[in-house]
Amino acid sequence: MKPVVWCGDSLERIREFPADARRSAGHQLDRVQRGIDPYDWKPMPSVGLGVREIRVRAQGQYRVVYLAKFEEAVYVLHAFAKKTQRAAKQDLELAATRFRELREERRRQ
Repeated sequence: MKPVVWCGDSLERIREFPADARRSAGHQLDRVQRGIDPYDWKPMPSVGLGVREIRVRAQGQYRVVYLAKFEEAVYVLHAFAKKTQRAAKQDLELAATRFRELREERRRQ
């Protein structure tokens, strides 16, 4: 089972989700850690190659953007409440920035 690595404030963001959404996000991340696809997800190529989004519908809509293609861990890049039909540009940009930072950090190692 892969460990979860929380990038930036992603853990704090998930802790702000309502209890049902937090529980669902945790269950879906557990599936990802075990190498199983979440129940509701979509690829996020605009953020980065291999990046996916878990879609949580519980007392609103919530998203967890993650990268699981590396053997050592599942990287949670960002988590947020979705307020409109499309994800906010700033949320996608933040996830993309964290993806680039992660890629650079891995190159330096």
